[in-house]
Amino acid sequence: MERKVLIDRVLSKIKLLPETKIREINDFADFLLSKLDEKITTEAIQKLTGDSKVFEFLKDEEDLYSVNDLKEKYK
Repeated sequence: MERKVLIDRVLSKIKLLPETKIREINDFADFLLSKLDEKITTEAIQKLTGDSKVFEFLKDEEDLYSVNDLKEKYK
């Protein structure tokens, strides 16, 4: 379904609701937008840290432990 048609359908349904339900829809829309903002922010931070060379020195560092050091292996 086309976005504009869907928005128009939702708006026509919202207009039929009492004010308390409209407030609930508004709160839910705010919640969805905040979750979207969090996702965008998280992905941006992951990209920045992934592209960063800050921890590049760890690649040259010798491993402190090996599989042989384990007392028990996770199954």
